[in-house]
Amino acid sequence: MNKNILITAAVTLIIGTIAGYLLAPADNMPDHDATTQTATQAAANKPLFYRNPMNPEITSPMPTKDHMGMDYIPVYADAASASDMPTGTVTIDPVTEQNIGVRIALAERKTLSRAIRSVGRVTFNEERVTRLHPKVDGWVDKLFIDKTGDRVKKDTMLLSIYSPQLMATEEEYLLALNNAETLKGSPFKDIREGAASLKRSARERLELFDVPAHQIAELERTRKVMKNIHIHSPFDGIVMKIGAREGQRITPETELYMIADLSRVWTIVDLYEDDMPWVREGDMAKMQVAGIPGRTFIGKVTYIYPYLEAKTRTVKIRLEFDNADFELKPEMFANVTIQASRQVDAIVVPSESIIRTGAREQLFVKLASGKFEPRIVKLGLSAEGMTQIIEGVAVGEAVVTSSQFLIDSESKLKEATAKMLGTTEQQDKASPAMEMGGMNMDEHPTEKPDRSGEKQMDMEHMNHMGDMNMDHMRGDQ
Repeated sequence: MNKNILITAAVTLIIGTIAGYLLAPADNMPDHDATTQTATQAAANKPLFYRNPMNPEITSPMPTKDHMGMDYIPVYADAASASDMPTGTVTIDPVTEQNIGVRIALAERKTLSRAIRSVGRVTFNEERVTRLHPKVDGWVDKLFIDKTGDRVKKDTMLLSIYSPQLMATEEEYLLALNNAETLKGSPFKDIREGAASLKRSARERLELFDVPAHQIAELERTRKVMKNIHIHSPFDGIVMKIGAREGQRITPETELYMIADLSRVWTIVDLYEDDMPWVREGDMAKMQVAGIPGRTFIGKVTYIYPYLEAKTRTVKIRLEFDNADFELKPEMFANVTIQASRQVDAIVVPSESIIRTGAREQLFVKLASGKFEPRIVKLGLSAEGMTQIIEGVAVGEAVVTSSQFLIDSESKLKEATAKMLGTTEQQDKASPAMEMGGMNMDEHPTEKPDRSGEKQMDMEHMNHMGDMNMDHMRGDQ
């Protein structure tokens, strides 16, 4: 009876279990779709391969270590390729971005010019330098300006000279003058015109000898020959040299005075060959000299000499500066900065954002929070800490200005990984084609010649030679 009770209880328990399973809610039932999704996620999280931590080109299909004992890094499908982002794009979480000190700046439009620095020498304005020589032989009677460095105005009386040749010319003019006045009432036209022509010729000769107009007027008024003729300054300037003194005999070869107008001066600058394409006439220039600390002179490029210095391999350019206060002195050495090739409304970024690899220039643009895209750019001018971007970046885009080399390292790894994945996919696609073409590597394995017999014969020959040598040694003993 006890046995029947136990059998009945067991049957009841089994039936209840089956009924509970059949009547259970759907939420408690195993979900086939969830199971499939879990399996898919597990497959996606499975590493595609493992990368050498020191060389991304070295990979392994299974976990391993390099020669230094470092574990290979797993590469997953989502990290290996991202079809919705450019190749090499780096994703960094905000905490890491802050820790490595990433800073950004916006690309903007700005007027930019290339700064070319060189040294120069202040000199005279050759267009405003005169060297006074007499037109006749004579003697210096009196010097009115007798000190080098004196400032003179236009028409200032410099000196007076005595010349017998000039006195003879004055007498000729007085005779022509008196003759013209006497014959001006002649009834004959030819006589009147001849006397007037002679008067004009005598006056022109005095003017060609540099006799000043006021002395010619005095000669006409007094009708007396003057012993001394005056020489005047042709413009405002400074006396740079005096070549004669009182009582000295002079000839047309004698340089009486050298006068220079220093209100505007030139600076001659040596320019290297690689800077020549940038400089144009009219470019602005800044100049500083050691003798006038704290002051910057503003000028411009007025001339580029058409020849190259053979010894220095430089070309000379001429700058012109205002010097109304005469602080700039000829022969001063100067530090010059030329603002060459002025570009208006150029797209510029900070120069420190550029990564120069030798073969190309690139920078990183921030696409979104934590996403940085590498951009190959074409550069223009660089000046004042900014670099012109001709191609590759638009106005308003944010570029990385610090820690870009850390981001670049990660970007290079991603590019290398993407290339390796692309090569693997091509090989996988090519394998079926090779099998269809009859190139099944399993059916035709590469056969290597078995040289084990040759190696065995070589060992036997070496042993035989050793035995012969031992027998020979025993015979000698």
